Amino acid sequence: MAFTIRQLQYFVAVAENGSISRASQSLAISQSAVTEAIKFLEEDLGVKLFARHSRGLSITHKGHQFLRHATSILSEVSEARRSLEIKEQEIQGTLHLGVTSLMAGYVLSDLLARFRRANPEVDVTAIEDNGGYLEHLLIGGELDVAVMVISDHLDKLALHVEILDVSPYRLWLPIGHDLAKKDSISVEDLAGDPLIALDIDEMGEAAIKFLASPGVRPKVAFRTRSVEAVRSLVATGAGIAVLPDLVYRPWSLEGDRIESRDISGTLPSVQLGLVWRKGSPLSPAAKDFIDIVQGIHSTKA
Repeated sequence: MAFTIRQLQYFVAVAENGSISRASQSLAISQSAVTEAIKFLEEDLGVKLFARHSRGLSITHKGHQFLRHATSILSEVSEARRSLEIKEQEIQGTLHLGVTSLMAGYVLSDLLARFRRANPEVDVTAIEDNGGYLEHLLIGGELDVAVMVISDHLDKLALHVEILDVSPYRLWLPIGHDLAKKDSISVEDLAGDPLIALDIDEMGEAAIKFLASPGVRPKVAFRTRSVEAVRSLVATGAGIAVLPDLVYRPWSLEGDRIESRDISGTLPSVQLGLVWRKGSPLSPAAKDFIDIVQGIHSTKA
């Protein structure tokens, strides 16, 4: 018997949460139901999707490959449902989007592909810039919608903000690092390691601030705007990184393994969302774009 959509949803939840218990909490179902779904999938596919250890689960290379297909299938199902909704007329006009760097690399291409399939007559333009400049363009009416990392400084009196996801920061380590063997890692444990800082969407400064002790800033070994560079540098032992789960992948481009671990204490997190101007009606194209993004998000909730 083939696997079901529900089993795929459970698998994605485990992959995103890193444990059966956290996945069951996010899905509001029993742990046994999630465990049975993963067991069935592994038997049906003939591969191990997760490696079991004392801290929970880590996704295997085959599991990571299947995860890309599973998320794509779930999104396609959501889009198939949506395509059956009858539109009174085909949407035309323009859609002006803004996007921050993190969203451009990890979110935008899929959203645009889905929107264009649903609205082939809409002319779409997009601009990538920092959150402050996108906020300026939104308030000035030069952008319809922005897909961005939500800053605490965002003007919520002038802008409507819808949080789509929250991605917590975690520690990235090379294979064989001493900290990877510990059951619990504290900020103090990281004091002697050089930091690889990702300087997009203020993530580098967020990591530095989190790791800083009174009067002491962490030693930054390398600053880069490339996530792939961070992966390669961490995997080859040049330093550690503290970054949101959204950008974590267990392998670098060269095929070297990267470990990801929780850090005890209160970690920062990245809020991802949609932003548009208050007080003015949305164009049909902008409204449909928001509906599509919300529909994709609902399949992950």
